[in-house]
Amino acid sequence: MPKIALVHDWFNEAGGAEQVVREILYCYPEADVFCLFDFFTKKNRDHYLFGKKTHTSFIQKFPFVKRQYRSLFPLFPYAIEHLDLKDYDIIISSSSCVAKGVKRRPGQLHISYCHSPARYAWDLKEDYLRAAKTRLTKAVLKYFFERLRKWDYKSSDRVDYFIANSSFVRDRILRFFNRDSIVIYPPVDVEMKKTNVERRDVYVSVSRLVTYKNVDLIVEAFRLMPELKLEIAGDGPMRNEIMKTLPPNVTYLGYIDDETKRSKLAQAKAFVAAATEDFGISIVEAQSYCTPVIIPAVGGYIETVNENTGVFFRQKTVDDMVATIRAFHQSNRMFIHQDFEENIKSFCIERFREELKTFIDDKINQHIARKQF
Repeated sequence: MPKIALVHDWFNEAGGAEQVVREILYCYPEADVFCLFDFFTKKNRDHYLFGKKTHTSFIQKFPFVKRQYRSLFPLFPYAIEHLDLKDYDIIISSSSCVAKGVKRRPGQLHISYCHSPARYAWDLKEDYLRAAKTRLTKAVLKYFFERLRKWDYKSSDRVDYFIANSSFVRDRILRFFNRDSIVIYPPVDVEMKKTNVERRDVYVSVSRLVTYKNVDLIVEAFRLMPELKLEIAGDGPMRNEIMKTLPPNVTYLGYIDDETKRSKLAQAKAFVAAATEDFGISIVEAQSYCTPVIIPAVGGYIETVNENTGVFFRQKTVDDMVATIRAFHQSNRMFIHQDFEENIKSFCIERFREELKTFIDDKINQHIARKQF
């Protein structure tokens, strides 16, 4: 039986990528797990890793890494390359940053589930540079982003087969790496939720507070709509900046647990997001509560939302968001349960498990057959 290593970027907060890791482990429970660093709570470890311990890089030993790990990104390629995988026959990586760049020995098979090519390095680079507070910081970031981009392209050759989490990511893999891939959508709990709670006249946004999520734009849009209420949930490096000047009609909830998230989604008038998202698991989850979504017509959102389940704004600008949200609010439009259910059923967990295992098992069998000749 082949020995399998599962490589993920890191385990800090739990999100959609970690849900993918959970389902890969469900399909391949014998796999050993590797990452740059791991600060999962026992609860998250039990849920997402089935209690497994992880093998971490030297970055784990840095005393301040839990709070400042994003500032260490220049070390990520070096650290991921020094994970020791020589005893494994199969490598499965779950990569949105550097996990797909692990080094392998001759004869190993590497299949990478790509959530996204490294955002720092490619099409979102300018967003991160605009957020730099000083010219020096911007210059340093630009230098390391360029190095990361070159490494990201070069290390893509270490992957035998790419799996993209959306058609949007498949196109980016082709554009940035000049590599083909197949699309297997991430696993989402798409069971339609029965709730007895009444809708509140409150909009909700749940996401990591990082630059490319554009939560600051959502706050500015609601600043111009003082008659409407917004609740923001999540945590991340932009937290302090966003909280500095919150208008009275915007409430910051901080990081919320799954139970609170479910309650907020069930009661929200609509879910608002403004990122160029690779897929958008929270957007699909919101629809399972018959909660309409208001999002830009870009990225993976085009694949997960249609005009029966949400409203698109055409430009990621505050003015366009204001116009779209106000028109939605004033319309009092009715949405139909069946439309949500029909739209999201193709993203279910069982479908993911079947498609992933069929693809990976086929490639493993081909790999073993070739080695026998």
